[in-house]
Amino acid sequence: MTDRLSNADLRRLFIHQHALSGSPGGPLTRDGLDALIGWLGFVQVDTISTLEQAHHHILFTRANGYRKSLLKHLLEKRRSLFEHWTHDASIIPTRFYPYWKPRFRRYKARMDAAPHWDQRFAGRRDAVLEEMRRRVEAEGATTSRDVTPDDTEERGTWWGWTPSKTALEYLWRSGELAVAGRRGFAKVYDLSHRVIPAEHHDPEPDHAAFVDWCGREAIARLAVATHGEIARFFDSISPAEAQTWCESAGGNTLRRIEIELADGSLREVWARPDVLALAKDAPEPPARVRFLSPFDPMIRERERTQRLFGFDYRFEAFVPAAKRVYGYYVLPMLERDRLVGRIELKAHRDRGDLEVRGLWMEPRVRASKARDARIEAEIERWRAFTGMERVVR
Repeated sequence: MTDRLSNADLRRLFIHQHALSGSPGGPLTRDGLDALIGWLGFVQVDTISTLEQAHHHILFTRANGYRKSLLKHLLEKRRSLFEHWTHDASIIPTRFYPYWKPRFRRYKARMDAAPHWDQRFAGRRDAVLEEMRRRVEAEGATTSRDVTPDDTEERGTWWGWTPSKTALEYLWRSGELAVAGRRGFAKVYDLSHRVIPAEHHDPEPDHAAFVDWCGREAIARLAVATHGEIARFFDSISPAEAQTWCESAGGNTLRRIEIELADGSLREVWARPDVLALAKDAPEPPARVRFLSPFDPMIRERERTQRLFGFDYRFEAFVPAAKRVYGYYVLPMLERDRLVGRIELKAHRDRGDLEVRGLWMEPRVRASKARDARIEAEIERWRAFTGMERVVR
């Protein structure tokens, strides 16, 4: 008989695996932040700052003692984190660096085969790449702003990238360069061996070891998943590779269980061997309300969020205004083990206002003074973190 997780146990476990079951209060050290990002596996980076940039939002949601200077230190001084791609631009534990080498090769092959990348080099691909290699080798840390004045007349329409900017991105995505820091939000590039500590420059793993690592690291964090969710966790292997890995993994690595979805239906999925003990030990999440980033890993897969939590979420920033149901930058609200509503906040940094632009509770979620107080407390926490002077409605 296949073991089963109830939907309540599944939600509690899933929230715990995403580091949202503990109280986010209290101080946070550099080591604590390192451990938190390691627990999550990566943190997505995004430039939208309607409320706060995604990486800062994700970390503050889990640790209200988070400060941006802590992350900057780990990225630029300790070098225990590096920037590259998972499903999107992300901050990743540097100990994972050897397992990004197959991705570097894959990116290089894709860029070499793509006509639009060749077009961005304005017909001077080899010369521009060699010039950027020489320049970074000789001059050290470099931003696109340092090099683009040389070829501004060749600026294209693809996000305004010049051949020099294209070369820096090409060399970063293919692993020759690494992000050494940021000036504002602009990446500062340097040679990888000058950024990534020597102990992480292990040889590239063979393909079988690479697939096995991706599968193990994904299921360790998800606890339960389909083979497609395992593939998409780092976006490093294909669904077919993940399926083969799941089917060939031994009982010490994976097992099959049934999970109850939010609508009461059952689904068979892959799970960690210790999943039942994990679910039993997963603590009840705190009563306080938390506003999740649209890029939060817990809600990253919208269909999974619908299946597990019965919460239909769409990020509408890229939806034409007339077609939006809620708003441009609407945040799901997590209370205990439920997604109970959504809120739209905007930080007006020019005038010091945190604007509450909308608040919507889910059907069958009752209003109460206690819940209203928890929402107001979270709004106040965000006012303080964003440095706004007042809350306006």
